[in-house]
Amino acid sequence: MLFYLTTLNLARFLQEDAPDLGDNPDRQTVAVVDAWKHSDFLCKNYILNGLDNALYNIYSPMLNVKALWESLKKKYKIEDAGSKKFIVDKFLDFKMMDSKNVINQVQEVQLLLHDIHAEGMHKRREMKLEDLIVRLRIEEDNCQSEKKAGNYHQEAKANVVGQDDHSIFTSLKQIRNE
Repeated sequence: MLFYLTTLNLARFLQEDAPDLGDNPDRQTVAVVDAWKHSDFLCKNYILNGLDNALYNIYSPMLNVKALWESLKKKYKIEDAGSKKFIVDKFLDFKMMDSKNVINQVQEVQLLLHDIHAEGMHKRREMKLEDLIVRLRIEEDNCQSEKKAGNYHQEAKANVVGQDDHSIFTSLKQIRNE
């Protein structure tokens, strides 16, 4: 819409207020204000025409195009922030899974990074994507060779019930020393 209004030389009305007539307007000042009001009317209606019919009735009572444009910007910036949060949540919740192919998972990460970059949220890179892919392939190869050799990683877990603090501390020291 902004591009369309720019091609029509109407984009400046999105930010301008109506010129003031002053106390004693002459004909030229009145003509300038009338021309401004006409351009504002056209700009406002071009925008309203581009809206969905359900939104038309909501936004048509706006007094001028600047108020209309500000209202639409606020509405869609909030939605934009929501979509950014959704993308970041997906990225933060992403987990590599042994049951899936690493290359497919890397492609998922690439898509998420592309979305983050497209939203203007990706400010710096810690590691090149190619380096990440190489490291993930190495990790996948290591996992596969461990599975073939029968070396599975197991976590040591201990549950301590009904002991005082001193005996818990002693038990933890014994576990650590084993």
